[in-house]
Amino acid sequence: MKVLLVNGSPHQHGCTDRALREIKTQLEKEGVDADIFWIENDPIRGCVACNMCLKKKKCIFDDVVNQFSNIAKFYDGFVFGAPTYYASSAGQMSAFMDRVFYSNMNAGSEIFAHKPVASVVSCRRAGDVAALDQMNKYYGLANMFIVCSTYWNEVHGFKPEHVEQDAEGLQTMRNLARNMAWFLKSVAAAKKAGVKEPEIEKGTYTHFIR
Repeated sequence: MKVLLVNGSPHQHGCTDRALREIKTQLEKEGVDADIFWIENDPIRGCVACNMCLKKKKCIFDDVVNQFSNIAKFYDGFVFGAPTYYASSAGQMSAFMDRVFYSNMNAGSEIFAHKPVASVVSCRRAGDVAALDQMNKYYGLANMFIVCSTYWNEVHGFKPEHVEQDAEGLQTMRNLARNMAWFLKSVAAAKKAGVKEPEIEKGTYTHFIR
């Protein structure tokens, strides 16, 4: 069992990274492997709705988005983390997630289907709940199972050393990791017992213009 933790901050070792490392440490204590994938701080262009991913089976812009998609299939669960900018996830992360989820959907990929996922955000003071809501929208279109914790998945601070003082925030990260590990172990036990994954109906696409 392996979980991929995505660091969507322009700072590789900032507050978001500190939250993800708390999750990584607890996952490993629970017997689940975990890796951190940093989207780096080079510009990530947004989706331009060219729909070339339908033909190419990947995003036409060959950057960190395709790098992530190429390795995501090897993981059983995901945590997407980002700092909060103006009550939303950082622009780089928003562009990354737009293209990751759209290109994989158009490619007919099922790398996310029926896998557990969670969002984690960091902020100095406020706006983090709105950022969580924004990020969680992606998973509802990807047939994923959202894993929660004992509070909203957020940590507070302007620097990593501030996050160290957010005792409840770090506790929330650890409980999130425990829930993720339990979910993965439950899925493994179900498969071993012969329980099959739900069938996914496809092919129906409707709009509301008459």
